Amino acid sequence: MTASTSALLTDLYQLTMLQAYFDGGMTKTASFEFFVRRLPQQRNFLVAAGIEQVLDYLEALRFSDAELEWLAGSGRFHRRFIDWLATLCFTGDIDAMPEGTVFFADEPILRVTAPLPQAQLVETRIINLLQFQTMAASKAARCTLAAHGRLLVDFGLRRAHGAEAGLLSARASYLAGFDGTATVEAGMRWGIPLYGTMAHSFIQAHDDEAAAFEHFARSQPMANTMLIDTYDTESAARKLAGLAARLARDGIAIQAVRIDSGDLAEHARRVRAILDGEGLPTVRIFVSGNLDEYAVHDLVAAGAPIDGFGVGTRMNTSADQPWLDCAYKLQEYDGQPRRKRSEGKATWPGRKQVYRRRDTAGCLAGDLLTLLEDRAEGEALLAPAMRAGRRLAASPPLAAVRAHAAANLAALPPALREIAPAEAPPVTVSASLRELADAVDRRQEASSPATY
Repeated sequence: MTASTSALLTDLYQLTMLQAYFDGGMTKTASFEFFVRRLPQQRNFLVAAGIEQVLDYLEALRFSDAELEWLAGSGRFHRRFIDWLATLCFTGDIDAMPEGTVFFADEPILRVTAPLPQAQLVETRIINLLQFQTMAASKAARCTLAAHGRLLVDFGLRRAHGAEAGLLSARASYLAGFDGTATVEAGMRWGIPLYGTMAHSFIQAHDDEAAAFEHFARSQPMANTMLIDTYDTESAARKLAGLAARLARDGIAIQAVRIDSGDLAEHARRVRAILDGEGLPTVRIFVSGNLDEYAVHDLVAAGAPIDGFGVGTRMNTSADQPWLDCAYKLQEYDGQPRRKRSEGKATWPGRKQVYRRRDTAGCLAGDLLTLLEDRAEGEALLAPAMRAGRRLAASPPLAAVRAHAAANLAALPPALREIAPAEAPPVTVSASLRELADAVDRRQEASSPATY
C-alpha cells in the first residue's frame, strides 16, 4: 500500500489549480464536504467508512524530493511553485461522522477546513478512500443483515481490484459486521479474525479424496474445514463421516465442511442428513461461490441448514452497484458560503451539521440537515476529528468501530433493514439552509450579471 503515501496520487488538475491559486494569492480558508448525492436504487442506507485512512493520509501528506524533481522536469510548473510545494503539509481541520455511522443522501460525512490549496489538493485521494470503503461497507452491511447471525467471512482478495482494495474491503466488511477474513495481512494490520479452508487443488493433488481429508485434518487438528465438492459432494460427506471416528480416537475433531458449487441449499440439506445420521451433528456447513446479500437472504429464507457463508467478489466489488454518486465540494471560501448550481448536481452551501432523531424505542426516525451554527433536537453526527493537521485523539480500535456500526444497523427501522428497496426516513433540509441557498444565489446573480 505504498502508493497511499504519495502526494502524486491525485488528478493533474488539482496541481494545475494549485499553481493558479498560488499565483493569485488565493490561500484563505476553505471548507469542502464529502457527501453522496443520491442513494443507489438498491440501497436503503449507506455506512460511513474510510475516515481512518483519510486521517492517516492527511497527517503524512508531503511531497518527496523525487516527486518535486519529477514535477519540475515535467515543464508544467514554475520553480517558485515547486519550492512552495516542498513546504506543503496539511494544517487544516477535519470534522467527520464516526466510521460505522449509517447515513443518507446529501448528508456530509466529512468536512475539510483548511487553506484553499491544501483543501483542494486532497480532494482526489479523499474521494478515493471514502467512496470505496463506504461502498464496500454498505454492501457488507446488507450481507450482515441478510445472514441473521450466521458466520460471514470475507473471501474477496483474489478478485479485488488490486491489493489496496482487497485489504480495505476486508477492513470495511469486518467493520460492517463480518466475522472475519481470509486475507492474512488484514489480520496482521487490524487484528481481524482469520478463517481459511482448503482449495480444490489440495484434494486433486492426492490420489484419494479421503486421504486428502485425513492429511489435512492431521496437519490442522484445531482448524479444519474440509472442501467436499471437488468430485461428488454427498460421496465426499460419507467419506468424511467414515474418517471421523478414526480421527476422534486421536483427539482430532472435524470442525466444518465447505460446499462451493451447485445447488447450495439442496447439497446442504443432503450433507446435513448424512452428517447427522453418522453422529456428527456438531460439524458445521459452510458455503461459498458467487454469494452476495441476495443469495444469502434466499438461502436463509429457504431454511437451508447452513451455518456460515464465504462472501467475496460480489461484496468487495459491490457488483450490483460498483460506484457511488459522491462528491467533495466547496461549501465556503474566505468566510463566504459557496454553492454549485449545475443541473442535477446543485449543492447546499455553507458548513453543515446533521442531527439525528430517534423514536421512543431508539429507532432512527429522521435526520435534519442544517447549518453548523444552528442547534437542533437530536444527536449531532459530525464531530471534530483533527485540528491544525493533527488528530484530537487516538483512533478507536476497529472492534469499537464495529460495535458502533452494529448499533447503527440495529437502530434502523425494520423496512430499511430489508434487502428490498424501501422509502428512507426523511432527511429534512432546514429553513435556514434553504434561505442561505437563496441568498447565495442572489449574491451570485448580482455579482455575475447575464451578458448577451
